[in-house]
Amino acid sequence: MNTSLARTCSALGLAGLLVACGGGGGATPVASPGAPAPAPAPTPTAGPPVATAQPVQLDAPWGLAQLPDGSWLVTQRTGGLVRVSADFTSRQAVSGAPAVDTAGQGGLLDVALDPDFDSSPYVYLSYSEPGSGSEAGRSGTAVARAQLVGNALQGLTVIFRQAPKVSGSGHYGSRLVFGRDKTLFITLGERQQGSPAQDLTQTLGKVVRLQRDGSLPTGNPALAAGARPGLWSWGHRNPQGAALHPVTGELWVGEHGPQGGDEINIARAGANYGWPLVSYGCNYGDPVGDACRIGGGTHAPRFVEPLTTWTPTSVAPSGMAFYTGALIPQWQGQLFVGSLAGQALWRLTLSGDTVVAKEALFANLGQRIRDVKQARDGALVFVTDSGRLYRVAPS
Repeated sequence: MNTSLARTCSALGLAGLLVACGGGGGATPVASPGAPAPAPAPTPTAGPPVATAQPVQLDAPWGLAQLPDGSWLVTQRTGGLVRVSADFTSRQAVSGAPAVDTAGQGGLLDVALDPDFDSSPYVYLSYSEPGSGSEAGRSGTAVARAQLVGNALQGLTVIFRQAPKVSGSGHYGSRLVFGRDKTLFITLGERQQGSPAQDLTQTLGKVVRLQRDGSLPTGNPALAAGARPGLWSWGHRNPQGAALHPVTGELWVGEHGPQGGDEINIARAGANYGWPLVSYGCNYGDPVGDACRIGGGTHAPRFVEPLTTWTPTSVAPSGMAFYTGALIPQWQGQLFVGSLAGQALWRLTLSGDTVVAKEALFANLGQRIRDVKQARDGALVFVTDSGRLYRVAPS
């Protein structure tokens, strides 16, 4: 973020704080001669943000998307898609979700709404798709879309399949984020295979960018001859978090390192993020410390340096959201990242593209936070692996 933009954002934040403190709009009382000055009117204040558990109970929730009527679509890794009421008191099953492979880290994963949902009510789902025929016993990340009609998905069509399908049940990714031009970014793990993240003929360990129907858009990077169409960036390990920056429109991703070395990156066209050749983490089984960092740790100049890392302990970053609301003005422009191993909601304070501070919030809940989204009313909403849903707002 450039200096003038930072000043603008700071000014907006200050204005929000003035409104919250009751500034403007009222006359100042005048004391009569000889009378004591009246006590100043109390200033309305809001308490610090708190996370409040909501009544609804879910089954291994993974992704969140708020519908225009205020209700929420929630994927459950066990395979079910549900619609949670706007007041979080009830849930209803949504039929028509794809069949999924629920082994290990697999299942029904992320959910996103079409940018033109009001006129084109498509819902997009990422999931671990079981193989068939020659690929029986294998699986891969897939993305399908369908129209939401009432509480049913109709016309389900697969628009993307990770290639190749492989054995194993980990590192599927996979977050779905629409860009400003309405193209779809899909983050893809390398399925615990390592080296395919550097292989441009495969989609393991990549970010891909597609049109909403799965066709190829213009503007994807020109990569080496033989590269698989649709690739945007590569050298990723297991990017389970992604969000679009509200000012720059760039895709930010959070990805798991091995032992330590969890990263936040900006996924830029044609960029290589180094996995499995470099990491600030260590191979499993190695004693954790600077000496064991994979490839020496430092990514540059061959690969892109992460914006920030968690070392030496992994927090396992998951869903991400930039906060742009007015309900919690002191958080405007900050990045929020769920964590699984860390069992917290991390608040990252930013100055442009620089992470200047990280703070773990709500660690006292003892919950693996899987996804976080900003609600239409400016609250933050997050879900946990244990099936709880929380709303974060001023106390």
